[in-house]
Amino acid sequence: MTDNVVRSGTIPLAEERIAVTKRVTETGKVRIRTVVDHEHVLVSEQLSRENIVVERIEINQDVAAAPQVRQEGDLLIIPVVEEYVFTEKRLRLKEELHVRTVRSVEHLAETVPVRRMRAVVEREDLGGGVSPTGDPQ
Repeated sequence: MTDNVVRSGTIPLAEERIAVTKRVTETGKVRIRTVVDHEHVLVSEQLSRENIVVERIEINQDVAAAPQVRQEGDLLIIPVVEEYVFTEKRLRLKEELHVRTVRSVEHLAETVPVRRMRAVVEREDLGGGVSPTGDPQ
């Protein structure tokens, strides 16, 4: 036989296969609770107030017709007339009511209670130890 002769034989092949499975394993617990903190906060505001001042200005002047209500700046003028008998009937402007708006600003500072809620997260490991996680203050 010569060197060119090929011998026949079997070559065994091997193949590996992998199987992946998942299972749930408890490694600890997380507890979340809310806490309401109470604190007193100073509130400072300006409050506007309007008061009405009424002045009676006596006029006692005869007029031909009843004057109209009129506005002069922040002053509202309301005429008050009466009829009286004089040999003939005439109108007399008895008085005017001058109504003025007076504005004032006062500063108010008061301490008021404020509630603020925050969440506390605690992690419990399997050994029963509890540790806070990211507890903002």
